[in-house]
Amino acid sequence: MFARPLRRWYSAAAAHGAETLAQIESANGYGIRVSQAQGVVQSLTGAIGNTPLIRLRHLSAETSCTILGKAEFMNPGGSVKDRAALYVVADAEARGQLRPGGTVVEGTAGNTGIGLAHVCRAKGYQLVIYMPNTQAAGKADLLRLLGAEVHAVPAVAYEDADNYNHQAQRHAERTPNAVWTDQFDNVANRRAHLETTGPEIWAQTAGGRLDAFTCATGTGGTLAGVTRYLKMASRGRVQCYLADPPGSVLHAYRQQGGRGPVVGGRSGSSITEGIGQGRVTANLQPEMELLDGSMRIEDPDTIAMVYRCLHEEGLYLGASSALNVEAARQLALKLGPGHTVVTVLCDGAYRYADRLFSRSWLVQTGLLEAVPQHLHKYIVLP
Repeated sequence: MFARPLRRWYSAAAAHGAETLAQIESANGYGIRVSQAQGVVQSLTGAIGNTPLIRLRHLSAETSCTILGKAEFMNPGGSVKDRAALYVVADAEARGQLRPGGTVVEGTAGNTGIGLAHVCRAKGYQLVIYMPNTQAAGKADLLRLLGAEVHAVPAVAYEDADNYNHQAQRHAERTPNAVWTDQFDNVANRRAHLETTGPEIWAQTAGGRLDAFTCATGTGGTLAGVTRYLKMASRGRVQCYLADPPGSVLHAYRQQGGRGPVVGGRSGSSITEGIGQGRVTANLQPEMELLDGSMRIEDPDTIAMVYRCLHEEGLYLGASSALNVEAARQLALKLGPGHTVVTVLCDGAYRYADRLFSRSWLVQTGLLEAVPQHLHKYIVLP
């Protein structure tokens, strides 16, 4: 019935010089090649990882280097923590610690919990989250929306028995068929980045055409896993740097040689969430000696970069991502023109917008003047 009209349409299109199928496909050759490589994934967990590596044009021009950001905000759960979430659950399954219908328990301030919520829903597990009650209420609400049972508890030091991580561990111990995934000291977290993030960066830079990598650390998994892989693949050539916010002890610890116990605890605070530490985690400890250096990134520089990335690159990033970008900028200036520096764009600003783009919050934190005057137009919340 339709064959003759369709044949006439095809003939007319050809006669009038319409684009051929090959011409249409050539307009998106890169996208088609990526799609062919990806194929069809069998569940949400198959969509985790393989994120783009974005060239930050303005910062690259400013530094006469190539600065690249790994777009981890494009993971299904919206952050780099999806990778660790998948690996710690898979590790518990492989060890026989988690059986069908079981419960995953974790202590987390946010993104790891969100990643776990997605992974647990996809795999049919229950999820229980313990988090400090100092975190944004929106995070707890989102976790509940994703099906998690959330316990917001007083924020106390890690050494205190009532620290949210210890409470999560005890909850798992008293619950049948439950596992505490222990994101800070479970080295399956580090393995996620050793096996996925690091190799992806190497492949995306045409087989290792990069000179340096930098990012901040909370659990230590991303920095440790990527550092180990890049050092192995480049035979030590690629330099790796820790980026640290105020209040964390890791920069000072690295400056002291990165060996022995941490002297002194955390002091002060930062606008960033989920990064910085008062101790060296089991994920990070093996790689401390591999690091070539560390940088302390101050909050005024971080908040300025939040606004610069939005205005100059069109990237709506959270403070931790902005800290990483600022660290990459500083490292590029340190290395000099012609180098390629890679960092991690951990997550977007969607979960932090009520603060980062609020005039009253910026005034309260003393950061209003750190935002370049011409970018004040983005301060749209009271």
